[in-house]
Amino acid sequence: MSKAIVQVQLDHGRAYPIQFSGLQALPSLLDANGLRKGSCIIVTDTNVAALYLETLQDILHESGWRDLTAILLPPGESSKHPNLLQRIYDQALGAGIDRQTPVLALGGGVIGDLAGFAAATLLRGLPLVHLPTSLIAQVDSSIGGKTGINHALGKNLIGAFYQPKLVLTDLDLLQSLPELEWRSGLAEVVKHGLIADADFAEELSTNWDSILRRDPAIIRHMVIRAAEIKADVVSEDEREASRRAILNFGHTFAHAIERIAGYGEFTHGEAVALGMRAAARVSAMLNPDLPHEIINSLLQRLPVRNSIRHLDPKELLRVMYYDKKVQSGNLRLILLQEIGSAYITNKITEKQILSGWNCLIEP
Repeated sequence: MSKAIVQVQLDHGRAYPIQFSGLQALPSLLDANGLRKGSCIIVTDTNVAALYLETLQDILHESGWRDLTAILLPPGESSKHPNLLQRIYDQALGAGIDRQTPVLALGGGVIGDLAGFAAATLLRGLPLVHLPTSLIAQVDSSIGGKTGINHALGKNLIGAFYQPKLVLTDLDLLQSLPELEWRSGLAEVVKHGLIADADFAEELSTNWDSILRRDPAIIRHMVIRAAEIKADVVSEDEREASRRAILNFGHTFAHAIERIAGYGEFTHGEAVALGMRAAARVSAMLNPDLPHEIINSLLQRLPVRNSIRHLDPKELLRVMYYDKKVQSGNLRLILLQEIGSAYITNKITEKQILSGWNCLIEP
């Protein structure tokens, strides 16, 4: 039986739970985590609101919560913009919040990033609760405290580390996820296996057909194990000073794709799937014993709708230098030593990086 709670343990005795339960458990969990009953801010997007906002509001009202302010934003990566952050500020401050007013982030990674950054900065910090509704959010973005918005020069360049009080993960919400978002989210799941757990990566390959069908038993184990991997890495390195950077395997390539192709041309998961293929190619160049064919065969199961063959590899390389992991002008990549073991290096050449891009562009 899969566990129902995964703990994120941080330094100075700080910790918070990732609770795998239905939304109905939220009021009792808020109480158990020291959040007073009263007013709250719910940040969501219009797609998620149509499915779950009324249910969430009813659950909170029935348990005595009042003055629920719902802030609805447009769906999609383009919402991670200063104008939408300002909208959250305006509506939250207009609702008369105080420092005990919790911010509930109901949605996927975009909502979690936006609501989290708003919570980190409103009144210098409001309690944050993640209610992740997408696969990417449940296994990755809701865990670990990264929040932020995009800048014209790159993705997630403005933000803060701000840990939630609680993550409530309702696995039943995944059944209504559109197919594109479901398959996109699998990129982060596969990433966790490749960087930290070879047995898990093999399980994913073995159970792939059941995963695509969203078999509830398989999905429960998959999501909880992926979340557990993320929690373990975050617990060891909260602010990405060292090991936590391995969670960015494929992401330096992915962020360049998203910026050059335009946000929305690819989902984040699609860009990560492509980015991991490029990073795996570079990994194999530096680590000849790496079973590249096995890795690539798993990565190619992640569907991507569009090609990047029309993009210029040299332009993609140029944009990579705006990545947050660049130090003293040197690119750092997360590469695979073997399946289940990743490492950080700046001992790479532009020629090797271009080979990674070319494996995605050459026919």
